[in-house]
Amino acid sequence: MRLTSEEAHHAANVLRIRVGEKVAVLDGAGQECHCVVLTVDQDLVRLSVVARNRLPVSTCRLWLVQALIKGKAMDWVIQKATELGAERIITVKADRSVAQVEDEAVEMRLTKWNAIAIEAIKQCGSPWLPKIDAPASVELCQRKLDAADLVLLASLESARKHPRQWVDQFRSEKGRAPNVIAIWIGPEGDFTPQETNSIESAGALPISLGPLVLRSETAAVYALSVLNYEMQAQG
Repeated sequence: MRLTSEEAHHAANVLRIRVGEKVAVLDGAGQECHCVVLTVDQDLVRLSVVARNRLPVSTCRLWLVQALIKGKAMDWVIQKATELGAERIITVKADRSVAQVEDEAVEMRLTKWNAIAIEAIKQCGSPWLPKIDAPASVELCQRKLDAADLVLLASLESARKHPRQWVDQFRSEKGRAPNVIAIWIGPEGDFTPQETNSIESAGALPISLGPLVLRSETAAVYALSVLNYEMQAQG
């Protein structure tokens, strides 16, 4: 196996690996390779693969449906969502999103977000690189959620419930845990009433993130953390 370009530079200069060391290499698609370092150069690292492991997909996959927020905050959400095991990050052009991505800049932004996600799985050791969708309207994003068993919406409405209640209700009705949970997080100022009505009409269930009003990036991390905890606690 060979590491080239940025990966070789990262291994040689950041991790400072040395000949003879044992290292683990992730491919972002569930495979982990245990290797021994053969040679180390600035632009090329050669490895001998000792063993390959195929790691299982999580029993409950999380999708973050995140409205666009200001540049660095959005980058931070991508990083933290990856570290928290999000399988997919669907980015949304909401009416109140201060940040917008012009059509000609989409590929550049996706390249940046994927680079952030790659660095995040290196840090946390996840074998899975999340799929990051290009920004799209609320209506188009709704169509991407057909495969989700349970769709939740972070909300300030009085009818909202703790996420556990919706998960327990799903278990009671279906006799199993949800395989995929999607969570909508609004932009600065939240979704408009029209967007909220549209999201809920499509089947999203409003959840509470506690008594405090959270920033969008904080809400994303909070929601993913709570859902991770609930699903791990319930097996």
